[in-house]
Amino acid sequence: SPYTDRGYTVFAVMHGSQPRYKVRDIMGFVHRAVRHIRANADEWGIDPDRIGVTGSSAGGHLSLVLATKGGPGDPKAKDPIDRVSSAVQAAAVFYPPTDYLNWSEPGDDCVGVGKQERWQPAFGDESETAETRQVLGRHMSSIYHISEDTPPVLIVHGDADPIVPLFQSLSFRKVAVSKGVPIELVIKEGGKHGWPNKQADETHFVKWFDRYLLNAEASGYRI
Repeated sequence: SPYTDRGYTVFAVMHGSQPRYKVRDIMGFVHRAVRHIRANADEWGIDPDRIGVTGSSAGGHLSLVLATKGGPGDPKAKDPIDRVSSAVQAAAVFYPPTDYLNWSEPGDDCVGVGKQERWQPAFGDESETAETRQVLGRHMSSIYHISEDTPPVLIVHGDADPIVPLFQSLSFRKVAVSKGVPIELVIKEGGKHGWPNKQADETHFVKWFDRYLLNAEASGYRI
């Protein structure tokens, strides 16, 4: 309701999941979702050049994958949906994983091992060797794909999160700042992996989207 009350059109994306699909598949599904939404913008009465994305935890991870890896479609694709861009113009997320190769500190490999071992099936066979974990880890970690073209990102993360360490968001912010990306990190004191009345914090998200989607020209961010 914070979004619809403000007049935003909201799409809830339900991607394929375990045990049939792995992380690589799921990342493809969310790119496909944005392409589908953009391709049908006229039908839904939305501006295809003003799309924001939000999510929590795994949803935050996928949102930042879109923010950093979203881009042009394949102009030669047979399916017209695949010819459309998957880029988004702003992101606002809660406690997102951003770097699976450096989880709670530099060198902490969690690509289906270590602190992420219980979720190993989601990573698939690529999590079985150190070499393939490096490949998958870089592919699925948004921090390695931040560029000067990455859209504005807002993150809210608790400093007592036992599942996704605050280190993840601190690391993302450091790289984003170095690339000149508009970024804000709100650290929730005592916040764990979620907290009571978390929805109230989404008012920050609405204001972020207002700034970078509704008032894009005034903000200086070109879409």
